[in-house]
Amino acid sequence: MELNLNKPIVFFDLETTGVTVGKDHIIQIGMIKVMPNGEERLYNQLVNPGVPIPKNITQLTGISNADVATAPSFKEIAEELKEFIGDSDLGGYNSNKFDVPLLVEEFLRCGVDFDLNGRNLVDVQNIFHKMEQRTLAAAYRFYCHKEIENAHTADADIRATLEVLKAQLDMYKDAVYKDIDGKESKPVQNDMHALSIFSRANNWADLVGHIYYDDNLVPCINFGKHKGKPVADVFKAEPSYYDWMMKADFPLSTKRIIKQIYELNRLKH
Repeated sequence: MELNLNKPIVFFDLETTGVTVGKDHIIQIGMIKVMPNGEERLYNQLVNPGVPIPKNITQLTGISNADVATAPSFKEIAEELKEFIGDSDLGGYNSNKFDVPLLVEEFLRCGVDFDLNGRNLVDVQNIFHKMEQRTLAAAYRFYCHKEIENAHTADADIRATLEVLKAQLDMYKDAVYKDIDGKESKPVQNDMHALSIFSRANNWADLVGHIYYDDNLVPCINFGKHKGKPVADVFKAEPSYYDWMMKADFPLSTKRIIKQIYELNRLKH
């Protein structure tokens, strides 16, 4: 179906040095501007972020420091980019949460006014998630082709969960999964250890994500002024931070982890 447009819409995607809007920078911009008559105009540009590109970002995107070494900075392309977008609406995938805020942030950093007023913001991911809900009832309907009777009662919900897992094991028995590094495997096996590894959604060191493991399995802070720094380094440089965390309103499971890190680091010294 062709888009019904009263004015142009620019669908865009950003590759960046990370996922923190107030901190990270754009390294590539890809845009498709769709005109009301159906004509498409393309814009694709590597951007020198002015900071080193982390190794994990290069592995994910294939964009290295060498690739952007001679590329223009965002400031150098800001005006042409603003002109390309014009008064268009904006669209993307997870764009309302990430791409739009980071694009605006980059414009503001170089003193270019980029106004969102009057623009429609179309986030395809939000449409997907709302229309294809990831609730237990939706999973039961998709995998088992049945409706949960007495939904939101513990016994009915847990029975449905068990049936969904069994159906997943049947459906994905020989399915190939490709991870972000391009490595292929068949991870959905009738083995609880394998399922535990595959269903792990994060690299958190604690249960709620205040502490995470980096690529070298070093526990790091995942919030506040020390976000991204190794926990042990923070405690060494600022011992009072450990005391604050232990007295603050963090979960006991988190406090247990930071206590272990603190005591292990103290023994080393």
